[in-house]
Amino acid sequence: MAAPIWQKNTQETIDQTIMDFMAGEDIILDQELIHFDIQASKAHVNGLSSIKILDTDETQQLLKQLNTLQQEIEEGTFILSNQFEDGHSAIEFYLVEKLGELGKKVHTGRSRNDQVLVATRLYLKHALSQAIEHVKASVEACLFQAEKTESVPMPGYTHMQRAVPSSAGMWFAGFAEAMIDNLFSLNSTLKLIDSNPLGTAAGYGVNLPLNRELTTQELAFSRMQINPIYTQNSRGKYELAVLSTLSQCLLDIRRYCWDVSLFTTQEFDLVKLPDEMTTGSSIMPNKRNPDLIELMRASYATVQAAVIELQSILSLPSGYQRDLQLTKGPLLRAVNKALQTLHLFPRVVAGTQFNQEKLIEAIDTPMYATDFAVELSAKGIPFRDAYQQVAERYDELSSRTAQQSIEERVSPGSCNFLMLDVLKKRYLSMID
Repeated sequence: MAAPIWQKNTQETIDQTIMDFMAGEDIILDQELIHFDIQASKAHVNGLSSIKILDTDETQQLLKQLNTLQQEIEEGTFILSNQFEDGHSAIEFYLVEKLGELGKKVHTGRSRNDQVLVATRLYLKHALSQAIEHVKASVEACLFQAEKTESVPMPGYTHMQRAVPSSAGMWFAGFAEAMIDNLFSLNSTLKLIDSNPLGTAAGYGVNLPLNRELTTQELAFSRMQINPIYTQNSRGKYELAVLSTLSQCLLDIRRYCWDVSLFTTQEFDLVKLPDEMTTGSSIMPNKRNPDLIELMRASYATVQAAVIELQSILSLPSGYQRDLQLTKGPLLRAVNKALQTLHLFPRVVAGTQFNQEKLIEAIDTPMYATDFAVELSAKGIPFRDAYQQVAERYDELSSRTAQQSIEERVSPGSCNFLMLDVLKKRYLSMID
């Protein structure tokens, strides 16, 4: 490992076992963050230039080398390896190697504390922006399916028992509205974390008039995170906010996948998935398994595990503590898993094909009992009396059909009044 950037005496003996333990997974994890670290470093250089810490030539040289480093990383000619302690030290090492003493000036007025905060914050903003696009695609896929299957009868279940006739359109519309709510939550979380921590140093500011307004603008943050102590204390808190809103998305996907995994069983036989979304058994030639659905269903657990891990780590006093380094691993794993799942979900929705014949077969006569009780109560019979009467008059239900039942379900949001136009307007108002 190259000499740590914090080492004061170059003759000091470094215990490699201890250093490896303290570095942990940082080199692996920072491969995802280093692009944002470089972006923030360029903004910091411009900020230092604006207060005359760097002259024009120094600024241009540093920016040129940071751009070159970015390019070399993208091309694979610069490898973030375990010769470095972390991504921050790799950037500084590169600049010093290329520019000598000038490279050492890049760290003026900042700490690795605000350096990791701003890189992580930029990463989270990028991740939320991706999640928003995936959720938009999910809303549109669900609304399209809801329109296409609006009049397709489907059994409605409570307690996993057949309850009343419903429709496939209503089922899809339910997930469309869930995703619209998730879009609202994602947008709100993006606004919450859109705050620039760069320039707070180790949590107490520095004796320089740092141009934090300039770096806020350059990094496209909507506002500055002002108090340095709170900025340090927000590490983990903002991450939890992001994981919380992502978990809400995955909670709805988990329920969708649970439904589909049941509906694809031979016992239900209500749904067929495209072959590319299923796999064969390694031993049973007769089987196709909904492995994709099952793994997407499990994604929620990865995010929830990260939430618990972060909450446990964050039992800390004010100010920076090295424990905070351990928030990085669970955060990146959870965000990556969430984004993978959200990316696939619209394709799964589009590929969900209901077996209409089996749907109608699954709606049996007793399921019309609730409709009959409501009809009697609409004629003036108290509902509890109507309820009792229907239990004694099941024979009168045999002439009813599933199509008739869903056509007569006209309460707002129900089968024959899905209000898809309202859901579309609500969605469009959020993306305009």
